Amino acid sequence: MTGSALEETTVGRDLAEPWWRGAVGYEIYVRSFADSNGDGVGDLAGITGRLDYLSWLGVDAIWLTPFYPSPGHDHGYDVSDYCAVSPRHGTLEDFDVLVSEAHRRGLRVMVDIVPNHTSIEHEWFARARRYPDGPDRDRYLWAFPASGGGPPNNWRSHFGGPAWTLDEASSQYWCHLFLPEQPDLNWRNPAVRDDFDSILEWWMDRGVDGFRVDVAHGLVKDAELRDNPQIAPITEGMDPFDAFNAFEHRHDMDQSENVEVFRRWNRVCAPREAMLLGEVNAPWPDRQSRYVEPGALDQAFFLQAAFLDWAPETLLTMVRAMHDAAPQGISWVLSNHDRSRPVSRFGGGETGVRRSLAASTLFMALGGTPFLFQGEELALPDGVLSAGFHDPVSVRNAGATSGRDGCRTPMPWDSSPYNGFSTGDPWIDSELRPPEHTVEGQQADPDAPLHRYRSLLAVRREHPDMWRAPLEWIETADPQVVALRRGTIAVVANLSGRRASVSLGSPGWEPVFASQEGSRLDRPAHDAVSVPAESTVVLAQDHRRT
Repeated sequence: MTGSALEETTVGRDLAEPWWRGAVGYEIYVRSFADSNGDGVGDLAGITGRLDYLSWLGVDAIWLTPFYPSPGHDHGYDVSDYCAVSPRHGTLEDFDVLVSEAHRRGLRVMVDIVPNHTSIEHEWFARARRYPDGPDRDRYLWAFPASGGGPPNNWRSHFGGPAWTLDEASSQYWCHLFLPEQPDLNWRNPAVRDDFDSILEWWMDRGVDGFRVDVAHGLVKDAELRDNPQIAPITEGMDPFDAFNAFEHRHDMDQSENVEVFRRWNRVCAPREAMLLGEVNAPWPDRQSRYVEPGALDQAFFLQAAFLDWAPETLLTMVRAMHDAAPQGISWVLSNHDRSRPVSRFGGGETGVRRSLAASTLFMALGGTPFLFQGEELALPDGVLSAGFHDPVSVRNAGATSGRDGCRTPMPWDSSPYNGFSTGDPWIDSELRPPEHTVEGQQADPDAPLHRYRSLLAVRREHPDMWRAPLEWIETADPQVVALRRGTIAVVANLSGRRASVSLGSPGWEPVFASQEGSRLDRPAHDAVSVPAESTVVLAQDHRRT
């Protein structure tokens, strides 16, 4: 591991702080980021070739979605070998080079770990089916049919239909909260816990700096496999996510024992200074905060914002409640590879761009480790498919409206064929992005969103109070406006449709960043700052004027 560049990233930080304090992360959807060999599928060597761009942008860490061997039923989230690289994405040597080159540039590398389920082709599951009385059987969740026949209980799959599939050879069902090809592991089995300790160690030995934990809230299931309470009717042709949400997930998700799993993982990872970042979709802030108690996960994603259309009051209410429940334990995100891009959700066009930047600017001042999803810095809308669906949610459900293909189209680097992503036909067919949506086009335009995001990250880096100092909320008269102070920094997010004035409580503030392109950065008159509609302003205290 190259230490010098990584050591430089600690400038401005307390050496006792973990590396992720003050960092900004960047999610790379490996299949769609950069293809180095022209086969149309993104790969590790392609990512290595784009590290200079990420360093220029100013992020501190990259999270790689799964690149392990997989039959690809869920685009890599059905893992058949946790300690290898899929040939479609490269080799272990390619991974080692990527880590070395990232570290040389001061970038940390996080990998996606998928512990809720394996692929149906994983050797554990193959042996579990072949030998019902063998030791591997208990690595998974099996149950006999209900007393009247059919699945053992009413649990639903996220991706449509029951969460159970019958193994005719044994007359038992296996559980799968996602596809039938993704059987759920039994986290009450000590062998499963031991295996994942070893998997984490194996990747840390290769220089990995942390793990994003897939479905962290779903690992342990109710020991009695009790029915979930149903809270809404299910209709024919219903979107699978809506059908999943027709139940209160009291027994299949968010079990208290999950936190104990991560306490164990913390004991494995903390001595190596590797971050544990959970995909936790708990229903309430007090439930979410359990996962980031001292000694468990280091942080958990706040996913609710990625599910929202433009709803300022709702967003700000949720953000404030979640922050107060876990001030440094939340990773703030507006989007990821599972959700429609915020520009599209927030109104599209310039409206969506303006609103996305305003919300992102606020998120950069909330502590924790915010993450950008690839292309978010370009303010990309969802891609437009030019052929059929690829996401199993859409392919397998005629009524699906929540397919994820639009946010997964290739990263647009330039205006060459396939936007510079590949020299061959991409794995997903989508319309060419216009020049103004590409990295090359935006780097040449000083007013482009890319430069706004780059400036925002620079301001966060130059003013560590923005993430380090204790947060004090400033009360406002409008529920669509939020303001805060962190030491020498103040932030006012006006998500309403009209200009808003907020008193900062003391004079001497100097604006250092405004989310809205072309906004005039006026010094506050006395102690009040006037902020344009749907924009966020960051101010630093000017001690010469106090």
